[in-house]
Amino acid sequence: MIAVLNGVNLNMLGERDPAQYGSLTLTELETQIYAWASERGMTARCFQTNHEGEYVDRIHECRGWASGVILNPGAWTHYAYAIRDALEIVQVPKVEVHLSDVEQREEWRRHSVVADVVDHRISGLGPDGYRAALEWLREATAKIGRAHV
Repeated sequence: MIAVLNGVNLNMLGERDPAQYGSLTLTELETQIYAWASERGMTARCFQTNHEGEYVDRIHECRGWASGVILNPGAWTHYAYAIRDALEIVQVPKVEVHLSDVEQREEWRRHSVVADVVDHRISGLGPDGYRAALEWLREATAKIGRAHV
């Protein structure tokens, strides 16, 4: 089971700057993630919140059931050390995903406080970044012998 954890303001997809974030709503994105996971013989469980403490709680919960984590913390990526510390505790493969190409945006968006505790990073592929993350996790978990992703 793959945990897909979306953070602050991602509930506004479809309304937020479509040039940066695309036109899909969060519900449409989650539906697509479930389909992509199924196509790969995987199961995903999606979650979104605008509350940092709740996001940390969900990361902690992943320790009990997730074989991999896909996370898009949104703006928390750039300053939320509590999220970074929570991710460090979770000992499964983790992929950081961003819809926009954060390396080509404002200087402050180029810094990720979670980069050193994730196993892979994907940026700028829009919704397809989640598909790429699922594929990466499928390959990574196969290499380390985890069954029933």
